[in-house]
Amino acid sequence: MLENLTHPEKLAKDGFTTIENVYSAAEVEKILGIIDQADTSKETFRKSADVFAIRQFLKEIPSVVEFIFTDKLKSLIYQLLGNDFFVVKSIYFDKPETSNWYVPYHQDLTISVDKKLELVGFGPWTSKQNQFAVQPPIHILENITTIRIHLDDTDERNGALRVVPKSHLKKIYRPETIDWSMETEASCSVKKGGVMLMKPLILHSSSRTTNHKKRRVIHIEFSNQALPAELNWSEQLFPPGSTNL
Repeated sequence: MLENLTHPEKLAKDGFTTIENVYSAAEVEKILGIIDQADTSKETFRKSADVFAIRQFLKEIPSVVEFIFTDKLKSLIYQLLGNDFFVVKSIYFDKPETSNWYVPYHQDLTISVDKKLELVGFGPWTSKQNQFAVQPPIHILENITTIRIHLDDTDERNGALRVVPKSHLKKIYRPETIDWSMETEASCSVKKGGVMLMKPLILHSSSRTTNHKKRRVIHIEFSNQALPAELNWSEQLFPPGSTNL
């Protein structure tokens, strides 16, 4: 029996969904033009032969915010998530044409916060370049939804994500325990200007590039939960026009 799920239903049931034509070709080129003009000498910028990344992307390049949060994206956020969700993390990834960067199956188990504190249910902690990440209680991770904005055509030949559908429903699921006789794998191809939504607890991986084509993606995580009073999200931004402003 074929299932015809809406995007909210598919996101809840399978842990991911893809939506095409969220941005026009001109809108994508405008975003890329702003990124190309950024000062890449900052500590939050990482550059190697295999990947170029900008952490705290929307904070580091604030001029891009209005071009990311188009009416179409804001409508999508409000329809799929609600009008009280805000950004808690953003990263820009540029996987070059010759990249050998392979990412094995994993879950996204940490959040970015402003300081390190001893709090019940929070840990382990990591820090890099004065940025702090911690694994929070599971209900905080379950509440997060990631939107990945694709600035290039992406398929399995240039690093499209592969996921294990429904694995987000299994809480912490160690990749070394995957039973492939019971699980399936899906490749998440997305055209330029499309988006992929996913739950951070879904098992996902990314292959090496084999077709000599770029894969540039903007990764934005959303939540509507406050952290304990002593702790703050390191990057918190309400979409322009949000009722929370």
